[in-house]
Amino acid sequence: MAIINRRLKLIKAGEPTNNDLLGILLESNHKAESEKNSSGGMSLRDVVEEVKLFYLAGQEANAELLVWTMLLLSKHPDWQAKAREEVFQVFGNEKPDYEKLGQLKIVPMILQESLRLYPPVVMFARFLRKDAKLGELTIPAGVELVVPISMLHQDKEFWGDDAKEFKPERFAEGVSKATNGKLSYMPFGWGPRLCIGQNFGLLEAKIAVSMILQRFSFELSPSYTHSPSFIITLQPERGAHLMLQKL
Repeated sequence: MAIINRRLKLIKAGEPTNNDLLGILLESNHKAESEKNSSGGMSLRDVVEEVKLFYLAGQEANAELLVWTMLLLSKHPDWQAKAREEVFQVFGNEKPDYEKLGQLKIVPMILQESLRLYPPVVMFARFLRKDAKLGELTIPAGVELVVPISMLHQDKEFWGDDAKEFKPERFAEGVSKATNGKLSYMPFGWGPRLCIGQNFGLLEAKIAVSMILQRFSFELSPSYTHSPSFIITLQPERGAHLMLQKL
């Protein structure tokens, strides 16, 4: 609220502050409130919640995806080498280009497998405000349903006996083929509440991984201790200790 109040003072003084998400929201709100016949903008509490959502679902979740991907590639140097070779074939030493991102095949497979093994959000809940029918079950209003994404992603019934192993080739022919058309993979949720930032997040991750692979090789540090911990998002509890070698 202190940050918002400082921004509001600048807006009222006529100074531009719309160079980021918070500024755009506050400018839009200020404009809506000042217009006649307007129903007004969002409340300040709504603005706070929107910014928190963008931070957690956008920045934090993607940061965790990159961390787990680098840890997995450190454990599996053969896949790290394959991914780096592909990146240099597609981009060379140039900055990753949006038009060429679609040519990447191995990097997206690695990211999908990372999301399967270590989804940033390990579960989501839905509160029923009215009675609902789920298959043969009738569920009364007031019940909260929890979907354990992480357990679903490593269920041997869906993924086979090697469900806990890192095998990016599962996604060589896309998600539908990997899941055999079953609803067993949902790192971004599912249905009408599917994460609106899914495509942007994966695009951002492809660019970041490509730029890292162009510049560094990396391996696990002897001090690394594998201890996934769920603190809002799935994080390595004792940190991600990696040793990077500049190429």
